[in-house]
Amino acid sequence: MKEKEEKESKRILVLCVDRDGDLEAKAGIKTPLLGREANLDAAVALALKDPEEPDANAMFEAIRVYDKLKTENNPAETFEIATLSGSELGGVGADRKIVAGLTELLASFSAGEVILVTDGYSDEAVLPLIQSRVPVSSVRRIVVKHSESIEETAALFSRYIRVVINNPRYSRVALGLPGLLILILGIFSYFGFVQYYLFTLVLVLSVILLVKGFGIDRAARGFYKWVREYSPPPLRVQISNYSLVAGSLSIVLGVYLGWTSIPQNELSAGLTNFARIVGFFIGGAATLVVVGLCVPLSGRAIRWYIEHDARLLRNAALIVIVGWSREVMNATSELLITPKIGYERVTFSIIVGILIGIASVLIIFAVHRSKRAFFRETEEEAKEFGVS
Repeated sequence: MKEKEEKESKRILVLCVDRDGDLEAKAGIKTPLLGREANLDAAVALALKDPEEPDANAMFEAIRVYDKLKTENNPAETFEIATLSGSELGGVGADRKIVAGLTELLASFSAGEVILVTDGYSDEAVLPLIQSRVPVSSVRRIVVKHSESIEETAALFSRYIRVVINNPRYSRVALGLPGLLILILGIFSYFGFVQYYLFTLVLVLSVILLVKGFGIDRAARGFYKWVREYSPPPLRVQISNYSLVAGSLSIVLGVYLGWTSIPQNELSAGLTNFARIVGFFIGGAATLVVVGLCVPLSGRAIRWYIEHDARLLRNAALIVIVGWSREVMNATSELLITPKIGYERVTFSIIVGILIGIASVLIIFAVHRSKRAFFRETEEEAKEFGVS
């Protein structure tokens, strides 16, 4: 009957956990410790080695809780006290050692629940490990003066230090920049240029702030990625693009030459000679402006020829008309500069331009009809061209 009552009684383990291994490192006491006497002797030994050690206070608190529960004389409950110690290195090794010690304790005293006593922040990290093996009914946390806040601050600080050291995103600024400045100081000291260090320091910091502030580093990385992954377009597209660039440059140069062709005395006269100023400008800019228009049209014509595009014919007619416009512009320039003698040339160039346009339209219609098979890849455009 007595054995049956012992089996049905609730078995409770008062467990003190020293995750950072101070008990073994400072007092040389191996764990797990089971029983009141063993725990009391270990707590006294640890307190004698280091009176400021929070783990000794946690062990005394565990003994106090155990004694209090024993004095209640509840026949349905059986109590035992134990202490587990981890490793001073912390981390996975300390947790595995605590789990192994807990398994050994449960083999000696099969507890149904645990009352956990810790000294603060780091030891409570083992709470999930214990709960996964035996229910935890209570947690008693011992705080000695400011040990809790100091321990939490130290843990946070060490975590941030690890992030700064191991994460390249932060180590470049937190370690790389001070390292660069110290290196510059060492070089300047060796060559006797320490007086220039302050200027160099300000220059380096300002450059870094500008680069980060305006995102120059991100733009540079994006450009490098684009260059590395750049795949040139087909040759026909390259010809069209390059001809557009060349034509734009020709137009800009033509405008510049047109402006420089205006005599200084005409500019000084102002709006009274506005017609002559425009005439000189057109005469100086005409050639390069027309070339600048014909070059991209020619590049596009080459592309459409390679693609068998029916728009090639209309583009060819446009090139001829634009080319003849140079004669019209020159005639207009002469008319504006010398109005009395320029009418005949302007009239002639305009009439010839109209005839060239009509002839170009007739020619491209004839070519399109005779070379219809050449434009097989763009039949819809060719049909539309024929209707127009």
